[in-house]
Amino acid sequence: MTKTYEVRTYGCQMNVHDSERLSGLLETAGYSKANEGTPDLVVFNTCAVRENADNKLYGNLGHIASVKARNPGMQIAVGGCLAQKDRETITTRAPYVDVVFGTHNIGSLPVLLERARIAEESQVEILESLEVFPSTLPTKRDSVFAAWVSISVGCNNTCTFCIVPALRGKEKDRRPGDILAEIEALVADGVVEVTLLGQNVNAYGVEFGDKQAFAKLLRACGEIKGLERVRFTSPHPKDFTDDVIAAMAETPNVMPQLHMPLQSGSDRVLKAMRRSYRQEKYLGIIDRVRAAMPEAAITTDIIVGFPGETEEDFLETMEVVRKARFAGAFTFQYSQRPGTPAADLPDQLPKAVVQERYERLVEVVNEVAWDESRRLVGTTVELLVADHEGKKDGATHRLTGRARDNRLVHFVPGPHDVRPGDMVEARITYAAPHHVVSDDAPVSFKRTTAGDAWESRQGRTEVRSVGLGMPSLGAPAPLPPAPACAV
Repeated sequence: MTKTYEVRTYGCQMNVHDSERLSGLLETAGYSKANEGTPDLVVFNTCAVRENADNKLYGNLGHIASVKARNPGMQIAVGGCLAQKDRETITTRAPYVDVVFGTHNIGSLPVLLERARIAEESQVEILESLEVFPSTLPTKRDSVFAAWVSISVGCNNTCTFCIVPALRGKEKDRRPGDILAEIEALVADGVVEVTLLGQNVNAYGVEFGDKQAFAKLLRACGEIKGLERVRFTSPHPKDFTDDVIAAMAETPNVMPQLHMPLQSGSDRVLKAMRRSYRQEKYLGIIDRVRAAMPEAAITTDIIVGFPGETEEDFLETMEVVRKARFAGAFTFQYSQRPGTPAADLPDQLPKAVVQERYERLVEVVNEVAWDESRRLVGTTVELLVADHEGKKDGATHRLTGRARDNRLVHFVPGPHDVRPGDMVEARITYAAPHHVVSDDAPVSFKRTTAGDAWESRQGRTEVRSVGLGMPSLGAPAPLPPAPACAV
């Protein structure tokens, strides 16, 4: 009888990417995804960024302990950043966990599970450096026609609030040829949209000494026939250069969308965070992006309540939000994370102060985002139809898609037999802060190979494997030279 599994994912897009690889590994090892009943295996792919990450994990482990007690053959595995950080602490607090594995050895999971079963004791394996690049492992994608492609892992920055570099390690870059080969294989499999992933994605090339490697990679993606949309996340303002802006503007399948973390609008706080840019540089980047791509939607990350943040510092952040005209923002209350330099800083702010500032920030972010959404009313946007539904789609008889600028659009399909992966052009009739609506029949509709791929795979599970290697010593084969910069 086939064993079943469930993977629970917490945190960032990198974790989502890793979870797709974990699912692929498990299905290659003979497991199948649990659709009902109690799974034989539950994998927690954890995040360590937020303050309540530990409590959330141990709360969930405590809940599942009773389930395992009733099903003795059931196994539990914990991986990801929190596993990398806490190691043996997990099995001390939750001795019924069978496997603990880190961010550098997700490929070891099937072997560790079998070892735990035979030995009848917990297996803890945490590597300090990457052995196998995650993108070389088998994958089971959540989407048929959209895919994550990791171009680097790790980070060389030393932001005082962030524990990721300690858990993911120094930046490791994949060879450009391996990345492009993976994308071409994905396109041949029906994928039309890829998102390039990295902890600091636009620093790509630092390992082999090419400061223009990321811009060249974007342009090379533009040469891949059948690849309709290219996105990337997350860049760092200190490494965001004009050649990247030019590559975005001049490469038709690179989307006019940018997620650019701000963290704070105060120069004093940015210095304390060890963010090596200041307000003026950040806003200058935004201005140059909009000059090259007036239609670009820009989103960001903001932390409220960093140690020592004054009311004046906070008001500077609010002012940058208004000037930058963000289409949306991920807003966070500062979390005091053990192991980070900021955790030991004086002037940790009272929770009540942080909460009050957070609420004011969210109000302004939503106000600005709503203003930006209203600009779309009356315009026509191109949508890639999503393979998931909005919460109200059933009641409103709408479908959901993503515009080129990544805005969420709920639309009526009209007389067309619209499938996930197809393309429609829709006229926007209504705007909300975090989505827009089209209640008119589509202006145009196009059946696509992505829609064909979605339709052909209904009811079937497929695990894909890309036979590409780890980054290795020596300079990679160069990308084609970039056209002359237009910025």
